[in-house]
Amino acid sequence: MKKTFTFLLTAILFVSCNQANKTTYNIESVASPKGTEVFQPDWENIATNYNFPEWFVDAKFGIFIHWGAYAVPAFRNEWYARNMYLKDSPEYTHHIATWGPQTEFGYKDFIPMFKAEKFNADEWAELFKEAGARYVVPVAEHHDGFSMYDSELNPWNAVKMGPNKDIIGLLKEAIEKRNMVFGLSTHRAENAWFFNGGMEFPSDVQDMSISLYGRRYKNEAYTEDMAKEWLTHTYELVSKYEPKLIWFDWTVNNPVLMPYFNKFLAYYYNNALDWGENVVVNTKQGYPTNIQVWDVERGKSGKMMLFPWQTDTSVGKKSWSYIDGEENKTPEQIVHDLIDIVSKNGNLLLNIGPRADGTITEDQKNVLLSIGKWLKVNGESIYGTRCWKKFGEGEAEPTQGSFTDNDATAYTARDIRFTTKGNDLYAITLNWDDAGTCIKSLNKETIADAKINSITLLGSDEKINWEQTADGLKISFPAKRPCEYAYVFKISFDKEVGEYLESEATNEIMKHG
Repeated sequence: MKKTFTFLLTAILFVSCNQANKTTYNIESVASPKGTEVFQPDWENIATNYNFPEWFVDAKFGIFIHWGAYAVPAFRNEWYARNMYLKDSPEYTHHIATWGPQTEFGYKDFIPMFKAEKFNADEWAELFKEAGARYVVPVAEHHDGFSMYDSELNPWNAVKMGPNKDIIGLLKEAIEKRNMVFGLSTHRAENAWFFNGGMEFPSDVQDMSISLYGRRYKNEAYTEDMAKEWLTHTYELVSKYEPKLIWFDWTVNNPVLMPYFNKFLAYYYNNALDWGENVVVNTKQGYPTNIQVWDVERGKSGKMMLFPWQTDTSVGKKSWSYIDGEENKTPEQIVHDLIDIVSKNGNLLLNIGPRADGTITEDQKNVLLSIGKWLKVNGESIYGTRCWKKFGEGEAEPTQGSFTDNDATAYTARDIRFTTKGNDLYAITLNWDDAGTCIKSLNKETIADAKINSITLLGSDEKINWEQTADGLKISFPAKRPCEYAYVFKISFDKEVGEYLESEATNEIMKHG
């Protein structure tokens, strides 16, 4: 049934004019409000002064949240806001059939329907804690230009309309209360051109007084003026919410934006010095991997990396946001990916998409809780671990690169990933075999200088039989499985694993870096 809703723009005009007490941000300076300016906007300076925080390297697993007005139409994906104006898209025809012509019902008209009436930040944070996440990254603003936070610069925000709540502020409080690290993402750079396909629609995108729709530039085209506006909004997020992680989408590597992004890095890192915190920035490409974290969207690195990196992917295969008819990955697939990523010096940032009313689907809840159940048994092989001299061995060839992780890899018990902590090497077998397995990388020659004191299976009290041979370390599986997928043998040596393999580990990582 066709629905017609009209949004009164007079309210927006009132809000836009009522900005007398805005905080001002000096984007000409990279100094913190306290005057700290250790970091300067050049890569050599940043590399000299920046260290990746231990909390990030230890955390390994975080939760991403895509939630906004695009959850109201809940059709195809989170790019509905753009695609509903493109005549060759399914969203275009769906929108007319469901909501009416774009001239009568534009994207802005979804905002009053985005009420978030069942949103409970504490319930979300408790779920993420049970899932085993160590940090949480909600989207503060997506490409659609609607801020999920209390912005003085953007009148189109969740405090002044829609939910009438500071979603980001509420999540920060709930997340930090549970001793998880709070981060956020901002996609404001993409808003500049995101709605350009709708410029033929009068009384909607064509109306330049509606700032929600950005600048309507050509795709990924930027100006100095826009870059300054972007930097001001980003300074606002840093100052208001003091996130320990900020995630950016791909266009911040644009040549026009890059000098301003370098300013942001210096400003953010200088602020963190004043906070007494260690912080992380995530980008996809264009920036050195020793000054921020390289992020791979819906995919993985195929090799071990010298510096910490991250996969961002989603539980849902089709969309980052909630949509009707989503197909979710299995917990087993996600756990396998987590293990593979951690063995290569990476972190996994796993996304969920709540409904417009603020509830999370039972299916996505169950996926998160199943991951948490696995981590309760095997978490010591993930949290706080470091790489071995090689990430693993085996027969299967997992996917690598961006946009490759929808299909699960079929692993056997011969597919093994390694992590280390102190005197312990964790050999994580990605499947079960009653006949046992042989870890070829642990033959007598490889570990001739070290003695194995004991081998146990995490979550099991049964004795593990093992034998070190010229072919490798042969290990038996116990009679009972301690968990549903991926099994961790803890191999304890008489000395620190890194002590006798450190040189080889560094060379291996350097080669792949």
